[in-house]
Amino acid sequence: MQATEPHILQASIVVFSKNYLPIARINIKRAIVLIISGQAEALDFEDARQWEVRSPNVVLHVSEHIRLTGSNPERHWKVPAVSRREVLRRDCHTCQYCGTQKQLTIDHVIPRSRGGTHTWDNVVTACAGCNSKKGDRFLSELGMKLKTKPKAPIHPAIAFAEQFWKASEKKL
Repeated sequence: MQATEPHILQASIVVFSKNYLPIARINIKRAIVLIISGQAEALDFEDARQWEVRSPNVVLHVSEHIRLTGSNPERHWKVPAVSRREVLRRDCHTCQYCGTQKQLTIDHVIPRSRGGTHTWDNVVTACAGCNSKKGDRFLSELGMKLKTKPKAPIHPAIAFAEQFWKASEKKL
């Protein structure tokens, strides 16, 4: 075995949904289980790597890409509730006004005292200084601007798919 090639058990496999949406990366052991149990099938793309896995009874071809053959109706994703931890995660633990990562709090863009709601599109991460400066006023009153527009988190599979296709474009 060459030193430049990774060990087969460290291989990373891309899993596509039944509708060919890339949903995750898994290790080759998990891919083998999915293929043997009939829950997935190997996909043959032109430049994809393929491994031959042998046992006493079976010779299995495992591709760099597999596709799930069925769908699990119980596997529905819900948008998480608005919480401090989830807002900090969404905003990458960064103040959405000045960009600092120290003394973080949660701020309502439209203050609750002025009719704002506690929803994903109205809550952002703010440092103590910016939150204090803003108080219960609108951004337009202070001339402050948000670094990013607040929105609800997206499904992890959609986030993975976006990342996968961006990486694929870079290869071309």
